[in-house]
Amino acid sequence: MNYEILLAFSIATFALALSPGPDNIFVLIQSISNGRKFGLAVVVGLMTGCLVHTTLLAFGVSAVIKDNPIIFTVIKIFGAVYLLYLAISVYRADDSISIETENKQVNSLSTLFRQGFIMNVLNPKVTIFFLAFFPGFLFSDSISTIIQFYVLGLLFIIISSIVFGSIALLSGSISDFLVGNKRTGFVLKWVQIIVFIGIAIFLLFG
Repeated sequence: MNYEILLAFSIATFALALSPGPDNIFVLIQSISNGRKFGLAVVVGLMTGCLVHTTLLAFGVSAVIKDNPIIFTVIKIFGAVYLLYLAISVYRADDSISIETENKQVNSLSTLFRQGFIMNVLNPKVTIFFLAFFPGFLFSDSISTIIQFYVLGLLFIIISSIVFGSIALLSGSISDFLVGNKRTGFVLKWVQIIVFIGIAIFLLFG
């Protein structure tokens, strides 16, 4: 078992979870608008959706690896190219962070859980991202690939839950900080770019 690969995966996951995106911004907005427990409900929904993606990836890609290693190499190359595309997209995007909360509808905890779950499970970008991100971080030659994908998935869920949960719990302070520090978006934008490029290089040459 290669613990260095797991550490690299954990660091990359942490950096990506921390960087502004539709999921953590949605958690922040719901927490500011309705309260921390409502933001946490969204987090649970999002992470449950990640478990679905992990399951699909584990059984789907594991079958590919077993039947044709060449196709698996193609998947990793595709993953690197897609991550470079994401880096370019982030570079071209505006680095401002919008946290407008006016006129937000107050929903129940169960509604926000479902909303988080559905927006994750039905988002094809999440499926593609998991396919691009996970295969390059398989960490053992002796452990079943299905188990390895689940380990990576659970690591991703745990780390993302800690980051997203902290965003929900500290929503007020985070909102004040973002409003008062305009360069935060610029810094986090470049963190995303560096992480995407770094993972792509790892997939191609690691």
